[in-house]
Amino acid sequence: MTMRGDGKSRDLGPPPGALRAPTSPQGGCGQRGGLDLDHFVPYRLSVLSNRVSKAIANEYSVRFGLTIPEWRVMAVLGGTPGLSARAVAERTEMDKVQVSRAVARLLRTRRIQRSTDGEDGRVTRLSLSARGRAIYDEIVPLALQLEERFLSVLSRDERERFDALMTTLSQEAKTFAR
Repeated sequence: MTMRGDGKSRDLGPPPGALRAPTSPQGGCGQRGGLDLDHFVPYRLSVLSNRVSKAIANEYSVRFGLTIPEWRVMAVLGGTPGLSARAVAERTEMDKVQVSRAVARLLRTRRIQRSTDGEDGRVTRLSLSARGRAIYDEIVPLALQLEERFLSVLSRDERERFDALMTTLSQEAKTFAR
């Protein structure tokens, strides 16, 4: 048992690192050896990510006319200006075509700007324009509020554990692509 942020307690299951039985008799495997998506971690992570992204998108899509890929590009450039489109794609794990389309639209709407790299004239660097920075500065507090609301069901210890688990899984997932 542990105390949640709201003072209520609940059973968290085994401590970090402890082995546990699969959540279904076959783990991510269904009755006939097929895939049980309700217990298949990659699918569950994807659905969770999509739900959270859509919740944030609801806050900015109508107000600013941004798509999820466009906001992801702006979010990355807001924290790390001067990246190439390729670096944005690598950092976000988005498809290069998605990034290219988002960048083209953001350039057209003057939310980002492009400059030629001083050392390698073949490379272009992207950064938020003044218009893009103003939008970014409005969206960030909304995104952080939604993150806080999302995580509010977890205690401080659960948040720390969740963060550590996400880091571990992210590092492991990077080895898959090699």
